[in-house]
Amino acid sequence: MRHLLFVLVLTLFAACAQKPSSESEAIDLPLEDSIFTTPLGKIYPIPIPNEAALANFEQAKTVFEANPNDVEALIWYGRRTAYLGRYRQAIAIYTEGIKNFPQDARLYRHRGHRYISIRNYEAAIADLEKAASLIQGSTDQIEPDGMPNAQNIPLSSLHSNVWYHLGLAYFLIQDYDQAYTAYLKCRESGDNYDNIVSSTHWLYLIQLRLGNPERADSLLAPIQKAGVVIENQSYADLCQLYKGWISPDTLLQASPGNPSNDAVNYGLASWYLHQGDSSKGIQLLEALVAGKAFTSFGYLAAEGDLLHYFSKGQKK
Repeated sequence: MRHLLFVLVLTLFAACAQKPSSESEAIDLPLEDSIFTTPLGKIYPIPIPNEAALANFEQAKTVFEANPNDVEALIWYGRRTAYLGRYRQAIAIYTEGIKNFPQDARLYRHRGHRYISIRNYEAAIADLEKAASLIQGSTDQIEPDGMPNAQNIPLSSLHSNVWYHLGLAYFLIQDYDQAYTAYLKCRESGDNYDNIVSSTHWLYLIQLRLGNPERADSLLAPIQKAGVVIENQSYADLCQLYKGWISPDTLLQASPGNPSNDAVNYGLASWYLHQGDSSKGIQLLEALVAGKAFTSFGYLAAEGDLLHYFSKGQKK
């Protein structure tokens, strides 16, 4: 009966190699837009970057222009550009890089991430599937953080990031079978607890969406009450909620608008929907997309759910 109720609720809301120019004219594009309009019609100004972000960008640009055939320099130029909110410009940088380094999985991984940011999910999937094919049989490598965590310990790897973002892109187009496969490979790619909780969160939600609550519960086996995380406390807390160890009232983030809070609130929204409380679940989704972090993964997932909910004419 609970499975049937969950399916009905979901139906309601989900039915809710050229070398780059040494002067880099081809890829140092001007900022195309000063605003971003979401698929729900919400308009956001691209935030004015702070001095540190601008300085990091200028440094990365200078290093790249002095070393236009250095793929590492190009990757950082693209990453620092994206951190300014210039997602299309970053995509153009990676596109030019791919012409010169077509077998470097990192370029497809980063471009795929930024296609997600601008809601071009099919292009993201194509890039991330290409990255996944390129990393097959290769030794994994730690991916340096652009924004270090509190302990300055990089935790994510190339492999885990490829699979994580691929799983997210599939989730955002409601292809839950493909999303499940990607997130399972993500969880298998690294045994640090941050990776386990982040991938397990999505695996659990996916199996609920597929109508498999028992399988969803079985995926929580690696979750520990005393598990230690460095970055992903939000996902760790949600996994403890799914295990029944903590109350949802202790998790609600009153101020949507940053990635951690949005992750928690999206997990809560999905949990309430599974419990049959569609009113609370949809309320949380709508509050989420009223926040300002329009490229956070929680925001993107909430937006996708609401888009499909609205598209069926269930809510005006």
